Amino acid sequence: MLRAHTSAHQWDLMHSGLDAFLVVGDVYRRDQIDAHHYPVFHQLEAVRLFSKHELFAGVKDGESLQLFEQSSRSAQKQGSHTTEAVMLLEFDLKQTLTRLVKHLFGDGLEIRWVDCHFPFTHPSFEMEINFHGEWMEVLGCGVMEQQLVNSAGAEGKIGWAFGLGLERLAMILYNIPDIRLFWSEDERFLKQFCVSDINQHVTFQPFSKYPALLNDISFWLPSENYTENDFYDLVRTIGGDLVEKVDLIDKFEHPETHRTSHCYRITYRHMERTLTQQEVQQVHRAVQEAAVGVLGVEGRF
Repeated sequence: MLRAHTSAHQWDLMHSGLDAFLVVGDVYRRDQIDAHHYPVFHQLEAVRLFSKHELFAGVKDGESLQLFEQSSRSAQKQGSHTTEAVMLLEFDLKQTLTRLVKHLFGDGLEIRWVDCHFPFTHPSFEMEINFHGEWMEVLGCGVMEQQLVNSAGAEGKIGWAFGLGLERLAMILYNIPDIRLFWSEDERFLKQFCVSDINQHVTFQPFSKYPALLNDISFWLPSENYTENDFYDLVRTIGGDLVEKVDLIDKFEHPETHRTSHCYRITYRHMERTLTQQEVQQVHRAVQEAAVGVLGVEGRF
C-alpha cells in the first residue's frame, strides 16, 4: 500500500510530546494529468500546537479569552473551538505561510486563498500562486481537528497544520514549466542544477521542446463505478511519461437513453526526443483496449 499523504505521522509525533515539527516523505496519488501533477511527489507537512497562554500572549486582556467552548460546528469553526481562538490561529497560519513563500520567491508573488475541505482540518484552505498566468495550488492547510489532537494526548492545546508539494515550490523557484522534468535523466536539465553553492540563484533555461502529438478517445461510461481519476490512472500506467496532459474536452448525454459519453484529448510528448505517430498509435490503442477491458466503458473509436 503506497501512502497518499504523510498526515498519518502527525499523531505519533504529537503523542511523543512534540508541539511543532516537520514531516517529509514521498507520496503517491491518482490525479489529473497535466504539467503540474505527477503520480509521485515529495510532501512536506508541518504542525504547530498552541496552549492558551501561547496563543493569547500578545492579545490585550488575553487572559480572559478561552480556547474551547461547546457550540455547533459551522463553516467557520469546529464546535469545540471559540471564535477568538480560530481567528487568531487562522491569522497566524496564513501569516506564517505568506512569509514562507515571500522568503522563497520575493514580494512580487501573486497569492490567493481558497476555502476547501480536508479530512484532518477544519476550516481548511488552499494557497494558490499565479504561475505562468495560471493559478497553481501549492499547499493545503487548516485548523487541526480537535478530536485528533485530543486523541494524541495534547488536550488543552489547539493547532494548525499544512502540507505542500516540494516539486511545485521548485517549479516556481526555478521557473520549471513541467513537473515531469524532475524525473528526467537528460543532462541538459540535470547540469543546470550542479552548482557549488546551494544558495546560488538558478533559473531553468529551456532546451528545445519536442513536438506534441494529440489523440482523442471517446467512450460511453458504464452505469456505475466510473471516475475520471480511474481513467487518468490508467492512461498514466500505460503511457507513462510519454503523456504530458489529458483533458476532458466534451461530455454528452444521449437524450433518449440518458447514457453519458466522455471525450478526452491526450497530449503525447517525449521529454528528450521526437515521437513518431506510429509509436504513439501503439500506446493509444493500448489505452483504448484497457479502457474497455478494465473500466468497462463502451468505445466510440
